[in-house]
Order: sequence, then structure tokens, then C-alpha cells
Amino acid sequence: MMYKTTLFFHVLGAAVWVGGHLLLALRYLPAAIKEKDISMIRMFERQYEVIGIPSLLVQIITGVWIAFGHYGLTLMSFDDPLQRVISFKLLLLFLTFGLTIHAQFFIIPFLTPEKLPLMGFHIVAVTVTGVCMLFFGVMFRVGGI
Repeated sequence: MMYKTTLFFHVLGAAVWVGGHLLLALRYLPAAIKEKDISMIRMFERQYEVIGIPSLLVQIITGVWIAFGHYGLTLMSFDDPLQRVISFKLLLLFLTFGLTIHAQFFIIPFLTPEKLPLMGFHIVAVTVTGVCMLFFGVMFRVGGI
């Protein structure tokens, strides 16, 4: 029962994280770029951050428990299909952290209409990374790649 509950919260966190970034990338970003209006991005960031960051933390905690606690997998190993999936997900997580830290400290505080394309790159990159993590999560559940 513990595994199923943990998996439920992991998937719920993924739904919030990936869904929010898809909404940002497909709805808010194009409108902000078209209208050269950074307030749309700032408003979304403020509202989404209160559920987006906790959902990412839930995913990390539950993902670590599922991979290492339940399956006993080794960190950063490509020896078998499940190990590869976990390793790819960890690499994507590090990429997400890097992009997020860069955006939070070097782009968002200084965001101007001229910097919207750079912010757009970050938004699209984090969204694609999240979708890839979702794909690898499905692969983990169905037996790896």
C-alpha cells in the first residue's frame, strides 16, 4: 500500500509540474511575447510558484523513495533498463535545477520585454525537460528502455 500511495503522490506532483509548465509555455508565453508584456509571465510565476515548487519537491522525495527505497537501484548506473531510466531522470532533474536557478537569479529579477525570448527559452526548456521526465517515468513503470 505504501508503494501505491507514494506513486500516487509522485504522479500528482508530475501532473501539477508538467501541466503548469505546458500552460505557461503554450498559453502565457506566446501571449506575453506577442504583446511584449512581462507582467503576464510575472503573474503566472507568482501564482504557480506556490504549487509548482512543492509539487517538484514531492516528486523528488517520492521519486527517490520509489527508485532507491522500493527498487534498491544504484545512483547513476546504466547497467539495466530501470537503472538507465533513473539515471536519465536524474540528469534531467539536474538540468531543470540549473535552468530554474539561472532564471530565478539572472533573468526574472531583470526581466524586460527585450529579454522575453531568453525567458521563453528557459520556459520551453523546462517544459520539454518535464515532459521527458514524464516519458521516462512511464518507461520506469512499464519496464525501462
